[in-house]
Amino acid sequence: MKIRSSAPRSLVLAGAFFGVFTFHAAAQQPANPLPPGSPLIGRPADNEAAAKLAPVAPPPIPAALDKLPTAKLKVPAGFNIEVYAAGMANARSLAEGDKGTVFVGSRLVDKVYAVANKDGKRAVKVLASGLYRPNGVAFKNGTLYIAELSKVSKIEKVEDNLDSPPKPTMIYDNLPKDEAHGWKFIGIGPDNKLYVPVGQPGNNVLHDDAHGQIRRMNLDGTGAEVVALGVRNTVGFDWNPETKQLYFTDNGRDWMSEDVPQDELNRVTKVGENFGAPYCYQGNISDPEFGWGHSCSEFTPPVGLMGPHSASLGMRFYTGSMFPKSYKNAISVARHR
Repeated sequence: MKIRSSAPRSLVLAGAFFGVFTFHAAAQQPANPLPPGSPLIGRPADNEAAAKLAPVAPPPIPAALDKLPTAKLKVPAGFNIEVYAAGMANARSLAEGDKGTVFVGSRLVDKVYAVANKDGKRAVKVLASGLYRPNGVAFKNGTLYIAELSKVSKIEKVEDNLDSPPKPTMIYDNLPKDEAHGWKFIGIGPDNKLYVPVGQPGNNVLHDDAHGQIRRMNLDGTGAEVVALGVRNTVGFDWNPETKQLYFTDNGRDWMSEDVPQDELNRVTKVGENFGAPYCYQGNISDPEFGWGHSCSEFTPPVGLMGPHSASLGMRFYTGSMFPKSYKNAISVARHR
């Protein structure tokens, strides 16, 4: 009798506990849940300092030429900085054509621009419009490659048709459609393949095997393969002119602290290397949420740390001859700060 009577009591108590637990959990849910991939997911609650931090929206129109504060920028002795072209809303990525045309991608607007040099003058043209997040641009043998949120297209013989360019032709569309870290920086490597990153679909996410990576493919979109894993959000990469190895910057996660993790500069030495995210950041910090059961020693550490929340963007090895010899084959990285 005691055994039979104790079971209903246990069930009643368990039901009461479950009811209290679910009610408490429901009470903790925000009135207006953040959309998937929002950069505010993970922001500490009831934290006055964190509450002041949020993404800054870019201006809706390009700044006027006379409003650009170039005079406030500091450069080393012997260097000069000037505006090359203006009037392009939300200009982001750049690629140079064989005939000196500079192609400009945009992250938020629907346009790709071309800055043409003719008779010693520069003219800005809208090369393509009606695109969705056409951030990435790359050029090879007369063809411009454009990366949108979920597809890659090309325009052949583009510099011969700047005044009446054809519509882009899609070559690859096996890409996720997540908005978070969905814009893409692209490049063409010394192996004559197109490299396309796919970031994490949020601040710090246990994602599927289609995210958090860098892919490469033939220039017609065939033969896609994964080159690097554990990549949170790279928006800049280039190849060492001597070793031909791929180097890439990677932006670290948010909402851990204001001092860590640092953004990374990574080097790919073999296909399939894993650089840690979302389990490990900056090579030596286990993620407090997903790092359990993993050691940072499992992953390839960065070759350089770029500072916390510095938003390391485009990077290039300098191979020109204008700068002093000390700059030869050195890396330049653009950062938000």
